[in-house]
Amino acid sequence: MIEGIKRRALIRGGAALTSLLMALPSSAQSLDYAGLKENAPQRYTVVRGDTLWDISGRYLRHPWLWPELWQVNSQIGNPHLIYPGDTIVLEDCNGRPCLMLEKGREVVKLSPDIRRIPRREAVAPLSLEKVRHFLDEYRILGDDQTTDDFAYVIAGDDRQVISGAGDTVYARGNLTPRQAYAIYRPGERYVAADGEVLGRELIQVATGRRQASQGDIATLTLDTSRQEVSNGDLVLPLVPVMRADEFELRAPSRPIDSQIIAVPGGVRFAGQRQVVTLGAGARSGLAAGQVLKVVQPGEVVSDPRSDEILQLPAVEAGLVMVFQVYDKLSYALVMQTSRPLSVGDRLRNPDANDLLVANP
Repeated sequence: MIEGIKRRALIRGGAALTSLLMALPSSAQSLDYAGLKENAPQRYTVVRGDTLWDISGRYLRHPWLWPELWQVNSQIGNPHLIYPGDTIVLEDCNGRPCLMLEKGREVVKLSPDIRRIPRREAVAPLSLEKVRHFLDEYRILGDDQTTDDFAYVIAGDDRQVISGAGDTVYARGNLTPRQAYAIYRPGERYVAADGEVLGRELIQVATGRRQASQGDIATLTLDTSRQEVSNGDLVLPLVPVMRADEFELRAPSRPIDSQIIAVPGGVRFAGQRQVVTLGAGARSGLAAGQVLKVVQPGEVVSDPRSDEILQLPAVEAGLVMVFQVYDKLSYALVMQTSRPLSVGDRLRNPDANDLLVANP
């Protein structure tokens, strides 16, 4: 009789344990659950000024894993939009964590595709202010283009050598009537270690509009100026700035092995929220919204016993997010850093162990 009681107790205990295990999300079923922070909120209401990076940081140890938690509900119109006032809810979707979006009384699932979000309203992956300011000021000339391909300033009005906002300048080249133009000064020319030309950086000094022309000489009125406009400066059409809310926060799908080749502005080191130039672009598989880790070489030290010169292991120094991509070069914003980043630091995909993919 005692043995029968023990058996019944063991069965009841086993059933209870099974029910408990079924009720809890299992890291054996889904590794990406391990990516959640222990203090991830069950509910979070989005406020004005939030970015997708900020929100993902509330839930995940690694923000680029955000798409792993998003689900798609094709029955909901515009399921990609996240606005201030919406509430994000952490749910259990068949043993996997997922994030749901509450809009009033509706609960809709998020999608990793956040493109075509209305500007100034929806949440963007990163701060717009820094990116917009930078993209207004810098652009890259591809290696298949030269400064001879573009119109250029030949003179200022009334023989002025330098001009500024409100002044008139004359440019030579084919300019479209009433078209908005930016005036650039050639900057750094980037060349790979093997001698391949990667591109030429252009620095915007002013903006203006073509007013009239005679032959191939056009008259431009300067609307704004960051620096004085000089003879020889290039005149290019003013291009729309890519919206940060078009980015898709994620890790690269292809292996990346590149480096920081410059810190725009003529400095060598970069900290958080500063921009760095990467020696890789679309040709290497980079795209806007991708996150890369920065790896710095270990210090060189002397063995205290043998006096042997040794190099310490490499150190992960931070994370950058790509926001503007050209064929062979890219610009990225420093999102996190544990130490100053430097020209020459290597760029890699986030660790494979961090890319938490669900097990079958």
